Amino acid sequence: MAQAQGLGKSYIKAFFKGFFVAVPVTVTFLDRVACVARVEGASMQPSLNPGGRQASDVVLLNHWSIRNYDVQRGDIVSLVSPRNPEQKIIKRVIALEGDIIKTIGYKKKYVKVPHGHIWVEGDHHGHSFDSNAFGPGHFHVE
Repeated sequence: MAQAQGLGKSYIKAFFKGFFVAVPVTVTFLDRVACVARVEGASMQPSLNPGGRQASDVVLLNHWSIRNYDVQRGDIVSLVSPRNPEQKIIKRVIALEGDIIKTIGYKKKYVKVPHGHIWVEGDHHGHSFDSNAFGPGHFHVE
């Protein structure tokens, strides 16, 4: 019986040691390297959520590329919504700083993307709140 209690204590000790190592490592990973996000809405259809409201896609957001400014045209990124700062939006990068873009319904027909900004659009143009509504987005995407 005493041996079983000693064995139980060693398992508990090992669990807490692992827990106190795993939690900081996981938090650091999710903050610095990548995190998982659920995509809702129709703005990125058919690439994401092709089934509509029946299902939501899950994506891995790569923080590392953003920190190294390694964003390319065609990449899908997550930004803080200009409409609601507590919400994130997922869009495709259409143009990078210095590019001149022909807009779809923006207040100017052509826009030169300023330094430190990108132009993003949803794949489903008729159902997307994107740069055509709010202009170039800050490069510090989330």
